[in-house]
Amino acid sequence: MWEAGKEMKRAGDCSAKAVISQSIVPAGAWTIWKTRNDAIFNETRVYQENMWDTFIGRKAKVEEIEEWEMDYELRSARQKLEREQRERKERARLRIERERKAKAEALRQREAIEYARAVKRIEASDAQILADKQLEESLLLGDGIIFVQILEAIPFDGLGDKIKLPPSCFSELSEKRALDKGPMYFLLSKLHQVSVAGANVMEYETDDMTHSGVLEFTAPEGYVELPPHVWGNLFPASGNLNNTLIEVRYVRLPKGTYAKLQASEMGFLDIPNHRAVLETGLRQHATLSQGDIITVNFGDLSYRLHVLELRPSTSVSVLETDIDVDIVTAVSAMDQTNKHVLIPLIFGKAELGVVNEGNYVYYKFSVDDDTCKEISLGKANLEVKLEAEMNEGDTDLYVSRHPIIFPTKHQHEWSSHDLGSKILILGDKNHGLSAGTYSIGVYGFKKLTKYQILVTMKESSSGQRVGEVALPSSEDNADSVECSNCKRNISRKAIMLHEAYCARHNVVCKYEGCGVVLRKEEAGDHVHCNKCQRALQSGEMEKHMKVFHELLHCSCGVILEKEDMVKHQSSVCPKRLIACRFCGDMVYAGSSPMDVRDRLRGLSEHESVCGSRTAPCDSCGRSVMLKEMDIHMIAVHQKN
Repeated sequence: MWEAGKEMKRAGDCSAKAVISQSIVPAGAWTIWKTRNDAIFNETRVYQENMWDTFIGRKAKVEEIEEWEMDYELRSARQKLEREQRERKERARLRIERERKAKAEALRQREAIEYARAVKRIEASDAQILADKQLEESLLLGDGIIFVQILEAIPFDGLGDKIKLPPSCFSELSEKRALDKGPMYFLLSKLHQVSVAGANVMEYETDDMTHSGVLEFTAPEGYVELPPHVWGNLFPASGNLNNTLIEVRYVRLPKGTYAKLQASEMGFLDIPNHRAVLETGLRQHATLSQGDIITVNFGDLSYRLHVLELRPSTSVSVLETDIDVDIVTAVSAMDQTNKHVLIPLIFGKAELGVVNEGNYVYYKFSVDDDTCKEISLGKANLEVKLEAEMNEGDTDLYVSRHPIIFPTKHQHEWSSHDLGSKILILGDKNHGLSAGTYSIGVYGFKKLTKYQILVTMKESSSGQRVGEVALPSSEDNADSVECSNCKRNISRKAIMLHEAYCARHNVVCKYEGCGVVLRKEEAGDHVHCNKCQRALQSGEMEKHMKVFHELLHCSCGVILEKEDMVKHQSSVCPKRLIACRFCGDMVYAGSSPMDVRDRLRGLSEHESVCGSRTAPCDSCGRSVMLKEMDIHMIAVHQKN
């Protein structure tokens, strides 16, 4: 553009020179031509100036644009350089940070590896110490015999604490001569899985341990069969049964000398011979462990006893040893209306109670020798009085003495089934009355009944009660005449007035064998049962039929009515409770013994087996069966 401007200026100067040189042109024409030429020159000059200014402006703008582009490029280059520098610095920083973290992680891993190695060394050392300790304990507990097996426990229906082991255990114990050391005892420990550093490790649950004897070696290989007593102590009902692995360890136990037991339920101490019952239950056991719960059966009832203390060790043997036993009562009384508990009664003091339909509430009272002597001489009678509230409910009253501790409608000695209040009078006519502890059972016959029970001593009275059978006087009074209506002996002076009054107000029951003298207004309520001919009031007939003539089922399979059932369970039933003459325990009588001699001796099935145990004779020390001890004393030592 600069060169183009120069060319245009040079062309204008040449045209002007050409005009001036033409001097030969006329003046007018020249003037016109000059004017036109000047105008053209001025336009050209203006145009050139404008073009120049435009050129200069565009050049300035171009230079400005070029300068701005240069600045932009420089600024972009500088920003790019700065960004690259920052990125290099950040990469350098991150590299340094990674290197630092890598060094720290390597150091941490190295320390962790060293710590793990140290822990393993310590664990190995502790394990070795523990193994040495267990070996020493096993040698001490096993009296030099080490026998440890981990077996899976399965239950079986057995008695006491004797377990079943597989035959391989018998072989191992025989090789280690454990059979030569007498009865074998085992420590049973429950095991469970715990996770340590990603590995499953077997550990003990030290709270679940017990001891046992061995019954036989017939269990499947890899298993140990546990009776209910051992199973209940190792695996409580609320425990987890997903894992039943236990460790069986052979141990030697000292003979027990003392045991302190606590009954879990009320009522065990109410059994008169509870120590004999406990002794019989312990015959099924070989060991006792502190903290265990043992179950003792008395007929159909079961009592749980908690072992609180043992001597001389926390686990002892109960085989062939005498142990002093203390039994403490339960910590808290249970619901007595639903449990077999005897509530003590005091003579002359009433006791309030409530009984639901179908339930029993039991009481007890004691008769001493002096009271029994007064009753046997006819000076007094024992009166059991039950007063019930007058509502829709009703009760039955049962009384018994040892060995029937808890009288029921099946098993009792005396009973009353009157509607409402009841009175049982026990006097010299009751030949079974003797000194001892008596039990009372209040049975809820119908709905909920509130009552009051009282036991008192009443002076004997010979007066006749209304409703009793009229009996002739024992004395032959010459001045008396028999009433033609009531058949009583009346004085001759009063016979006419008596007969007139008696015929007007009294009537004698015409039922065969009855003869009860009744008031005429009461005669309509006097009825007799068609089955047993017993005299009743009409309102008592429904209850009488249900109580006395409804068929009852005995546990031995016999079906009888109430009175026949009472006789059956008192003298014939094989499942009746009797006191064994050899062990003193209350046991089922069972069927007749197989041995004819035992049947002649009058022994029950249990007594035939229990009497086969031997005991040393006090005189000669010879071992003699208990059931033949009396014959031995007569035949050998001439002692009656």
